[in-house]
Amino acid sequence: MEKVNRSRRDFLKLMGMGTAAVALPGFKYFENFEYKAKIGLQLYSVRKEIEKDFEGTMKKVADIGYAGIETYFLPEKISLDYGAKIFKNAGLKVFSMHAELPVGKDKDAALKMADAYNCDTLVYHGWPEGDKFKTMDATKHTADVYNESAAFLKSRGIHFGLHNHWWEFEKTGYEIYPAYYLLQNLDKEIFFEIDTYWAKTAGQDPAKVVHDFGKRAPLLHIKDGPAIMGKKSYEQVPAGEGVMDFKAIVKSGGSNIKWMIVEFDEYDGDIFKGISGSYEYLTKNGLVEGKT
Repeated sequence: MEKVNRSRRDFLKLMGMGTAAVALPGFKYFENFEYKAKIGLQLYSVRKEIEKDFEGTMKKVADIGYAGIETYFLPEKISLDYGAKIFKNAGLKVFSMHAELPVGKDKDAALKMADAYNCDTLVYHGWPEGDKFKTMDATKHTADVYNESAAFLKSRGIHFGLHNHWWEFEKTGYEIYPAYYLLQNLDKEIFFEIDTYWAKTAGQDPAKVVHDFGKRAPLLHIKDGPAIMGKKSYEQVPAGEGVMDFKAIVKSGGSNIKWMIVEFDEYDGDIFKGISGSYEYLTKNGLVEGKT
């Protein structure tokens, strides 16, 4: 298979992949609202609607104003080529792909996805927790697997990143935070897609996390809600209606943030109103670059 067309070459250059900033108490957030990241949608948010009307759902997402999308595992009835066609027809750029780790049979699956979507940014979704960080030895093994995955994808012109849930930001029984261990021990070209809501749910300050990860956190997942551990964490609401301080997060990340990615794991209401509400909040407050 040919390498993916590197249409996001400038994006990768901008990311820089520099050394992580040291976390210090009392740091100040960057005051930078002139720069605005682009706004995207994680398609998992509208998975139920995709099952019913794929093409219509994509049109609605585009009409709201989203500049691009991050894919999830589409229903089996939707082929990669057909999905790519619908995304293109709707004017939606696939800027990132959630996928399984590119090991074994999933190596070929990752390459086929990247080729179909003409996308060179793959993010391991990280679900479920499993035993990845159960012990120190398991954590080291996980880091080795991530480094090997990144090396394989890099050889095919694809950049590799990691998405977090809450457990990566909880201290383990052997006194480490998995996310920070990975930041310090992974290949510097591996980036992080920080789910700011799950970091908050784990008890962290999302703005500080974004600051700590610096240029290695070019993608942020944006969701809102009570950020309370357990079932209540899934009582999610449009951005600006929960406990999240997105203004502080954007100030902290500044121009390191390339995409702010709206996502709902669950929503008790019309999901199109939910994603529209998040879009309106983020654009009207000048936190992202909306549709021009």
